Amino acid sequence: MQIQEENAPFDDINVTPMLDLAYVLLVIFIIMTTASVQGVKVKLPKAKMTASMAKAHLKAITISENGDIFLDAYPVSPDQLGQRLADLKKVNPTQAMVIKGDAHAQYAKVMLVLEAMKRADITDIGIVTSKAAPGA
Repeated sequence: MQIQEENAPFDDINVTPMLDLAYVLLVIFIIMTTASVQGVKVKLPKAKMTASMAKAHLKAITISENGDIFLDAYPVSPDQLGQRLADLKKVNPTQAMVIKGDAHAQYAKVMLVLEAMKRADITDIGIVTSKAAPGA
């Protein structure tokens, strides 16, 4: 066994900490890119006048064409939706919500969502639409 002198330079560099950092940055990049794409893709109805609801803690309820309900990107049943809305209201009393209904969604499902929001006492509500073509 060879003993190294106190002031002798090292011949090799330990790259393990650098690789650990690279893997952590890769994981963070993957999480951030998938987190920015949230929600469920639906065909939005067209509206001539649109308003902006730029809120930091805005949650979205999506109703798909076949009537499935999603809170942000997570599927929920009507009972689960009511409970989760009540929980959100407890955490943030000024919780704002938007409804993203497919243009061909059943109106009864939209009313079901609105009733759940009323029971949870959520009053800051917006409806997401896409901008209509000029002259339409």
